[in-house]
Amino acid sequence: MGICAVTRDLPGGALKRLAAVHQVRLWPGDGPPSAGELAELAGPADGLICLLTDKVDAALLAACPKLRAVANYAVGFDNIDLAATKARGIAVGNTPDVLTDATADLAFALLAATARQLAEADRYVRQGRWTTWQPGLFLGAPLKGATLGIIGPGRIGRAVAQRASGYGMEVITFDQADPPGALDALLRSSDFVSLHCPLTPQTAGLIDARALSLMKPDAILINTARGPLVDLVALAEALQAGRLGGAGLDVTDPEPAPLDHPILQAPRVTLAPHIGSATRQARQAMADRAVDNILASLQGRPMPYPV
Repeated sequence: MGICAVTRDLPGGALKRLAAVHQVRLWPGDGPPSAGELAELAGPADGLICLLTDKVDAALLAACPKLRAVANYAVGFDNIDLAATKARGIAVGNTPDVLTDATADLAFALLAATARQLAEADRYVRQGRWTTWQPGLFLGAPLKGATLGIIGPGRIGRAVAQRASGYGMEVITFDQADPPGALDALLRSSDFVSLHCPLTPQTAGLIDARALSLMKPDAILINTARGPLVDLVALAEALQAGRLGGAGLDVTDPEPAPLDHPILQAPRVTLAPHIGSATRQARQAMADRAVDNILASLQGRPMPYPV
């Protein structure tokens, strides 16, 4: 029997399966442990199940001499120093495939809600400001015939494209392997831009003030990928100045955005608290994959879902 540290309680019964084989050290808080608390939790562990909010770097690994396996409860793994884990021979896994449809649904929900200003319309009604039907009230952007630019046509990006086709949208895509100038062309051509690329040193700050200046003044930006892909201050400035039509954000940088951040005062913004994968089925399947990765690795077998 080994020791497994888990940084948050997980939906479903996966952790019970883990506890039947290994001793589980479960972080009791609702929020993420600090670096010191994570080191204390994982210090004696053979395996670690962590979240995107948990930084697994060389400093943490130095405090965990027995660690042999890390399972990230996410598809992304930008919170893990892969060079450091490789140097130690630590297996790293993630949870692909099971959250594709959930995240694509949320991305398209943000797109449609922002296009029709649903968040602002909801507040308008709740504040008692709606008095009568008006011809010019909350005029939104149509989806049919609009061009959707997808940055990162991976599993989730392709699923969003499939949904867009059902609405009669034209879809164009950009991948990091595309030739120079392709991203600029997409930004200039798109009525909606949806981000689905991983966070890497090359994509951090991808949508900055320059990129925003290339977009149509009525275009809408959607981000359900990673907050640092977008310069949030530049985005807020573009919205305030009327140089952009709107934004639908499930992720921000920082996360959460502080209440005095300009993005919270910007117009035509629909915000969600990083719930792209938040369906019961997806989150339970993620937990199963994370536990499957740990169980396999600690039994000396390859992880079924390796990074």
